[in-house]
Amino acid sequence: MLRSHISSRTPRFLQLAVYVFTAVTVMAIRLFTVTPAIADTTSLTGALATPEDTNTTIIHLTGDATVTLQTYGFGGGVNAMGTSIASGGFDPFLAIFSGTGSGATIETDTLGDTFGTSDALSNYSGFMGCPPAGTVDLGGAICGDITMTLALDPGTYTVLLSDALYVANAVYDNGTLGEGFTDFTGGAFQTCNTTDSGTTCANDTANWALDITTTPNVVTGVPEPSSLTLLAVSILAAALFRRAK
Repeated sequence: MLRSHISSRTPRFLQLAVYVFTAVTVMAIRLFTVTPAIADTTSLTGALATPEDTNTTIIHLTGDATVTLQTYGFGGGVNAMGTSIASGGFDPFLAIFSGTGSGATIETDTLGDTFGTSDALSNYSGFMGCPPAGTVDLGGAICGDITMTLALDPGTYTVLLSDALYVANAVYDNGTLGEGFTDFTGGAFQTCNTTDSGTTCANDTANWALDITTTPNVVTGVPEPSSLTLLAVSILAAALFRRAK
């Protein structure tokens, strides 16, 4: 705590300057003390009814934020809540849409590329989620989980999760959730990997796991001196000059 020590013999003009300067300093400390942004994470798990089933999660942002989506169902791992997730679930398709319902529009980056992917799509290399998720041995270590991070404005968003081969058509034309899906699943949860030695497949379960982490975006800078601060400094300087005379 800041305290001013002023004797009764100090000139009143100087007393006023010291009091004002002290008050302004305390105000500045309170105003420009920055509280670190605190991330909020929700860990979700579940199972799809069929390979053509989907799961949607609605998130509401009251301010600018960075959102990170992380799946664990395919390769397993430890989620943000410290829960161990078993491997063996299906490799997912994951996307995020602005809005809700059939009119929700898939999010895109500055280049117009969509935030929608699975290991069956050509853009998957930019969203590979291993680690923190684990890999599965299918004639080699295979990653099928997803890490997706994007900056979002305040608003309401829909996070979509489905089988890797049940793909939202919005990824093909930067479209809407109402455009439906293209079904490549063949009616089964299955992941295959083809190498020079042949094709190895795993019969996946219907289980999925998803972490949604929201971190508020806080912009800080060095504040310029306020007019009140400059006034206090001027009064103090004038008082000291007057006393010196």
